[in-house]
Amino acid sequence: MKKKNQETQEDLRVGVFICDCGSNIAGHLDCTAVTEYAATLPGVVYTKENLYTCSESGIGEIQDAIRKHQLNRVVVASCSPRTHHPLFASSCAQAGMNPYLFEMVNIRDQCSWVHMGKKEVATGKAKDLVRMGVAKSVSLEPQDDIESSLVRKILVIGGGIAGLSVAESLAGMGLEVILVEKQKKLGGLLRSLNTLENGADAEERVDTLVQSVESSANISVMTAATVKKIDGYIGNYRIIVDGADGTAEEETVGCIVVASGAVPLVENGLFGHNGKDVITQMELENKLKDSSFAAASVVMIQCAGARDAQREYCSRICCMTAVKNAMIIKRQFPLASVSILYRDMQMYGDEKEQMLWDARGMGINFYVYDPQQPPEVGEGKVRFFNTVLGEPKELKSDLVVLSTPLVARRDAGDIAALMRVPTDKNGFFLEAHAKLRPLDFAADGIFICGSARYPVTSVEARTQGIGVAARVGAILFKDRLVKSAIVAEIDAESCVGCMGCLNVCPYDAIVYTREAGVCEVQEILCKGCGNCAATCPSHSAILRGYRPEQLLAQIRAI
Repeated sequence: MKKKNQETQEDLRVGVFICDCGSNIAGHLDCTAVTEYAATLPGVVYTKENLYTCSESGIGEIQDAIRKHQLNRVVVASCSPRTHHPLFASSCAQAGMNPYLFEMVNIRDQCSWVHMGKKEVATGKAKDLVRMGVAKSVSLEPQDDIESSLVRKILVIGGGIAGLSVAESLAGMGLEVILVEKQKKLGGLLRSLNTLENGADAEERVDTLVQSVESSANISVMTAATVKKIDGYIGNYRIIVDGADGTAEEETVGCIVVASGAVPLVENGLFGHNGKDVITQMELENKLKDSSFAAASVVMIQCAGARDAQREYCSRICCMTAVKNAMIIKRQFPLASVSILYRDMQMYGDEKEQMLWDARGMGINFYVYDPQQPPEVGEGKVRFFNTVLGEPKELKSDLVVLSTPLVARRDAGDIAALMRVPTDKNGFFLEAHAKLRPLDFAADGIFICGSARYPVTSVEARTQGIGVAARVGAILFKDRLVKSAIVAEIDAESCVGCMGCLNVCPYDAIVYTREAGVCEVQEILCKGCGNCAATCPSHSAILRGYRPEQLLAQIRAI
């Protein structure tokens, strides 16, 4: 493979920008000394120390320097490339420089944060890293973004409130939606609820949303249907859906949304659960809904089947649901005795916290139990150890209600396998990043919302659905897809067709062509992880931007 970079040492004009990051970096190393040192490096024609390089003024200084000093390489030494590399690279592009000629050095995480109180050590290491960054920048090659066509149609898996909210929002944007629901009716778990957390009628709320979706010309609703096959890539996913009548429909969609929801845990025998005098909160919802509730003394047990060795997580909505239902019972039956046994109440948000205080004011009793000595249910009584008073206590109970967690659907693993997306140890779908990309999967063009990701309230599910619609719209309203050129490539001349790269590629971006007997990279699927380049025995696979000569340049510099 020929090198694209034909520039001589005399042609190179490198600009180096050192960021103080306020005192975050400058408080622990000598940024001025690093800047002065950078000016002595080969090829460097301009250096600048900035208080905040990522600020509007800092970006402006980079762009002005590119134009004024004809820079054809830029190195920024600041914080994490994961969060700031796209900003700096795109800013260089706006100034007329190829964005792939930009290099970033992390002197915050790798210097100031790990060498606090050792200014000389941190400064020396920062100089080393800057020297390495400049050495690599010299061998960088201009690249062109990878472009692909797209289909402005979306597959939404799941017809609960999250899926309905996604479909309604996308249809309102003028995009086509295929909504696939496994059950015969839309609405999901909400159809089993009596009221929402805000007191609104759940059935009425979901019917309004279903009517809006079913009346939209942009939404094709398929109930009693399942997705059987998914392949392709962002902008062009090919899907096969088995309909209620047994026929299979093939479609091409640009994005996929998983909103398959979760189900309440029902475990016979848990605290004596029998569906009669020991029931779950969901079963209580049904009793309140059809007016079949009749009990003079009710005891609710929180964290039943949750926060234990089998399920370590908190289901988040159980405490709110218990308090909500306890208040409904107390309003309808003022003389009823209602008690809630808990480990610690998790009432998220000011409104939910106020519900807890209102419930106490209504005469609902709250007792703390010891999880090491769980309550015992039997003979119309509940016995437990009151940790506040430090003594055992016994409550009469006509009805015991278990606050069980939402658990992942049994078919969640099958759905995950179709799209090659991950689930966590509890079976919930795993987002790309809890903070930076909470509604995205690592696979481009596939999104997650609602309780399929983690237990959420109906308000949160709807909010997440609208958020996903915005994420999808940001992709599908483009004329074409543009992605980074930092992808792998395989030299057909030296590839021996061992297919070892296929086994280590997590994105199925590499295919083996039997006619030629070699492996090829599907660039639109490649995420640039470099697994293939690191494992190829014939050194045929390389990663653009991280070629051996570029990495060796850094090694020689250090």
